[in-house]
Amino acid sequence: MRETQRSAWTRPQGSELLDEELARFEAEYPDLDTVEVILPDSNGVLRGKWLPGSALRKVFEGGVALPFSLFGLDVWGREVEETGMHIETGDKDGVCWPVPGTLRSVPWAARPTAQVLLSMHDRAGMPFLCDPRHVLRRMTERLAAHGLTATAAFELEFYLFEDQDDADWSGAPTPVFSTHLGPARQNMYALSDLEALMPLVDELRRSADAQDIPADAAVSEAAPGQFELNLHYRRDPLRAADDAVLLRRLVAGVARKHNLKASFMAKPFVEWPGSGMHVHVSLEDGNGNIFSDAALGEIRLGHAIKGLLDSMQAAHLLFVSTFNGFRRMQPGSYAPTSICWGHDNRSVALRVPAGTPGSERIEHRIAGADANPYLVLTGVLSGMLQGILGKEAPPPPVEGNAYEKTAPHLTPWMDEAIDAFAASQRMKEAVGEDMHKVLVDIKRHELFAFGREISSLERQTYL
Repeated sequence: MRETQRSAWTRPQGSELLDEELARFEAEYPDLDTVEVILPDSNGVLRGKWLPGSALRKVFEGGVALPFSLFGLDVWGREVEETGMHIETGDKDGVCWPVPGTLRSVPWAARPTAQVLLSMHDRAGMPFLCDPRHVLRRMTERLAAHGLTATAAFELEFYLFEDQDDADWSGAPTPVFSTHLGPARQNMYALSDLEALMPLVDELRRSADAQDIPADAAVSEAAPGQFELNLHYRRDPLRAADDAVLLRRLVAGVARKHNLKASFMAKPFVEWPGSGMHVHVSLEDGNGNIFSDAALGEIRLGHAIKGLLDSMQAAHLLFVSTFNGFRRMQPGSYAPTSICWGHDNRSVALRVPAGTPGSERIEHRIAGADANPYLVLTGVLSGMLQGILGKEAPPPPVEGNAYEKTAPHLTPWMDEAIDAFAASQRMKEAVGEDMHKVLVDIKRHELFAFGREISSLERQTYL
């Protein structure tokens, strides 16, 4: 019965590009052992399958059956019944098709391995609109309806830890410094820290090149064992978000090969800075970057900033989507805590970086490194479009330390962020009604799960 259903599946539009991509890859890698098919879920957690190398052509010609309900899982991978996506529907399969341009070899794998990103469709080849990649695609189509496109690039921070797979992770993990870099200390932008991890850093760069992930600068960050990797700009927001998803997998895989654990957890330590996901975005029309226009560029930049500021509270859950992520929203932590903007100011939520003429852009600094890149960029583009259409000027830029100013503050509480998102009609329009409901249900479920946990601090206090 399943084979009869599979034969009726309709490939999505543009699938002819997949045939050319497959032919090139098969010619270059004829002896595959394993194929990894990867589907980012609502939380940005990677789901999928490992298949034998001989199945690669079947993946491209017939798609991969995976349940729609993968997008109704919490961050732990457990079913959230409130989403209505599980057994009450029969837990039906959707059809996942390869994302063009993402079939790549896996250089860090122990055996010849290919990986490819998937996106979810129904049997008629139509996008499943609870797939975050399709949510972002829908937002780019809204931009296009107004004659606009976006260019974007992500920056990702992460910690490297000693491998503790067989140890107790209930305590504080051990930063990589203990055996590689000496006593834990802040050593921001230190070349010596990169040099101490030269084999790993070199393999990160080579693997990114092999996978066509446009990685740029590698930086030792503000905490011991913390690093940042920057990505080049893409003139396609979907590809920019793909880059961020695949870079996180690459970093984790290469670190594991070097007996380390890479963590994109937003706030692993109280005393050290958290890890963020910054995204740089500009908007273009038929004449180029609208923020660089000699006559109207500064005005349009202000309009986009105003839209981002106005939508920031409602969209907060898209940028900070985990319980731990809200622990990062602390004054003085390099994570922005107030709804403000500024020129070349790293204490604000929206930074306008200094740069050469033509490179004018907005750096959105709120998201945690564990957020879903597709939803982060959806929230950013929604706010920018809202501002461009509204044509209102922003408040004055913040000078100096934004943590000491009186601007409205972003909530550090997950329940308040959920409520703001749930009540927002603009957010419902931004992500679509179905995705809006699913996100609210999942995040309320996760918050309840954390509320049921009794912490060790409580036991120390009251026992």
